[in-house]
Amino acid sequence: MRENRWLRRAGVASAAVALTVAAAAASSRGDGSTPAAAEDWPTGPVTLVVTFPPGGGTDTLARRLADRLHHRYGHPFVVENRSGASGNIGAQAVARAKPDGHTLLVANSSYAVNPAVFSELGFDPAHDLTGVINVAYVPSVVVTAGQQSPWNDLLSAVEAGRHTSPGLPAPAYASCGNGTPQHLAAGMLNQSTGSQWLHVPYRGCGPALIDVLSGTVGLGVVTASSALPHIRAGTLRALAVTSAQRSALLPDTPTVAELGVSGYELNQWHGLLAPAATPSALVARIHQSVNQVLLEAEMQQDLIGMGYDLAEGDASGFQHVIHSDLDRFASAARAIGLKMN
Repeated sequence: MRENRWLRRAGVASAAVALTVAAAAASSRGDGSTPAAAEDWPTGPVTLVVTFPPGGGTDTLARRLADRLHHRYGHPFVVENRSGASGNIGAQAVARAKPDGHTLLVANSSYAVNPAVFSELGFDPAHDLTGVINVAYVPSVVVTAGQQSPWNDLLSAVEAGRHTSPGLPAPAYASCGNGTPQHLAAGMLNQSTGSQWLHVPYRGCGPALIDVLSGTVGLGVVTASSALPHIRAGTLRALAVTSAQRSALLPDTPTVAELGVSGYELNQWHGLLAPAATPSALVARIHQSVNQVLLEAEMQQDLIGMGYDLAEGDASGFQHVIHSDLDRFASAARAIGLKMN
């Protein structure tokens, strides 16, 4: 199943990109850019601004991508970590950068969650940046300690959150942080099921997993890529994934929707964005160049090993995903009362 997805991207996406580049190059004569300028990308060092600290999933993905881009195109691709405010600081910096294709944002779905939970961002995520390419998806997964947990499945954990009393409080769950997709995913689950799981935010999925593994916190909602080694080792038990379909990483783990929460879905994307004023021909050229790297067998194997599913589609398709999530997450955050300030 996974191999078919890679092959489908190689055939369909490359043809779509060729058409996109041709159309964008023709239209660029009207917006001040030239086809030659787009075709020359990159002409020097490219900075990939990562909105999270070093060592996390988004940072690891960015560094592997930067290495392969440098190997293919010769110019340096430098990862710059600008963490803080759940990614808003880094996004704001790229929104204000020169729109020449040499400063790009590496972000995940937190980018689309933030407007719903922060009253001030310092930029407009709907208009100040534009999607270039959706690199990969990774679902979140509800986990519990493998041997010592009282919950064998998601439904029993949900029931424990619904039937509480002064002597029997609701289970607590660790997330990757306030306002993260994992926080939202658990809030959506609580809202849909009537459960009252208590939120314990951490500064990243790694610290959250430490306390779930030790049993300090009973449940965790974290990225599947961060939890996968522990699940395979048997020290964590996967109860459900948050994607609409079962993950190829965890084929035996049911989705939340399968367990009775109809329509539930939150699959975290990881992609590149550019300043909104970047010419359309240049956006198409960057998309094509990055896509060529993603089609390399070595990069595909790396992504699989890191726990990612390759995304598909052109730049406009990614922009549609972003705008759709901005609307969807705003509604979900209002429904569950999720607000940071």
